[in-house]
Amino acid sequence: MEFPLLIPTGLPHPVHADLTRVIEALGMLTPRWNVQILITVAERPLRYMEIRARLPWLQDGQLHPKLRWLVHAGLVERTEQGARHVSYGLSPRGTELVPVLTAIAAWGKTHLEQPTPAASGATSTRSTRAVQDIEDSLVLIAHRHATPILWSLQSRGPSSAKAVAADAMPGYGLSAVYPRLRQLVEDRLVDTDDEEADYRLAPPGLALAPVYRALSAWAAGRPLTEPATHPVWGQPPAQFQPADGMWASAPALPVTAGKVPPSLQTTPSAQWRAGFFSHQRQIPARTSAGVSAGGHRR
Repeated sequence: MEFPLLIPTGLPHPVHADLTRVIEALGMLTPRWNVQILITVAERPLRYMEIRARLPWLQDGQLHPKLRWLVHAGLVERTEQGARHVSYGLSPRGTELVPVLTAIAAWGKTHLEQPTPAASGATSTRSTRAVQDIEDSLVLIAHRHATPILWSLQSRGPSSAKAVAADAMPGYGLSAVYPRLRQLVEDRLVDTDDEEADYRLAPPGLALAPVYRALSAWAAGRPLTEPATHPVWGQPPAQFQPADGMWASAPALPVTAGKVPPSLQTTPSAQWRAGFFSHQRQIPARTSAGVSAGGHRR
């Protein structure tokens, strides 16, 4: 399995290490269909044909490699209960991802333009809209160099393009940072008066704090139920709620250690490598028009 190449930065080492883990976590979520598959198996482990029936737009040649990838990434567990009975469910790490997705969906619901009822269709549900919010939000922050630039601006405050480039894109010429900054301005995550002026986080960019705190905690293996001050993104509110009850998650394996029948074989999940809703049968596929050039407009 290949993860995105790690991006060098000029940020202090502890921040760079944290950012590196966050970027890798984003790289596990952004591949197409990953979020939808995780959500599909979140309620309870499902057999392959059950998953296939709930995601009818995915062919076997697409679904099977995706499941294998998610198992290898440590987010899904594959359980054999006999030669003809194999099920897939969230691993412990996949289950711990639930509040991260909750934070991303909450940001998207607030800061992405929501489709009108007519545009979303009569079959649109709370969970399908949340899936779309997650995927569209990930498109914005997982774009190459987007997250390092946002972290640089959060750390520095209003900064010149040169200062941002030194933090987020060392080794690149100054001209390379301007297209990235322009994209973030178009996406309404960054503000500036003009290209010669300082850049600063826009309100939606500042509002990414809960998302990055959750990603940071999950990627480092820290409990998300224990809020802590983040060196870049600050401290959570006193009334910290990692999940709002929007989604229901079930353990990946319904049996406990010591009660596993001899025929039960579970594919081990990676411990470090870097779910959700009561499942709805029809989750629409993400389209290339999911986020327009304006960023927050669908």
